Amino acid sequence: MMNAIKKDHYLFGLLVGILVPLILYGIILLFNYMLLIMGVAKFYLDHETHVLVSLFGNLLPIRYYFVNLVYDKTGRGVLLITFVVVLLFFIFKDFLGISV
Repeated sequence: MMNAIKKDHYLFGLLVGILVPLILYGIILLFNYMLLIMGVAKFYLDHETHVLVSLFGNLLPIRYYFVNLVYDKTGRGVLLITFVVVLLFFIFKDFLGISV
C-alpha cells in the first residue's frame, strides 16, 4: 500500500490533488447530513464552504510529497490542481455570479 503512494509523476499528483478533496467533500457532506438527521444541528454549512474546506485537505499531500518524500513532480501536480480548482471556484463564484 505504501509503495502505491510513493510515485514521482505529475499525473499521479494531479490524481491525488483531485481525489483528496473529493473524498473530504463527501465526508464533510455526510457528517453534515448525519448531524441534520439526528437533530443535533441544522444544515449550517453551504456548498461554497464545503468546497473551500475540502480543498484544505490538499495541504497534507503537498507537505507529504514536498517535505517528507521530496517528490517534486507529484507535489507540483497536487499544487497545480489545487490552484486551478481555487481559481475556477472564485471565477464561477464572483465573475459569473453562479453559486456553487
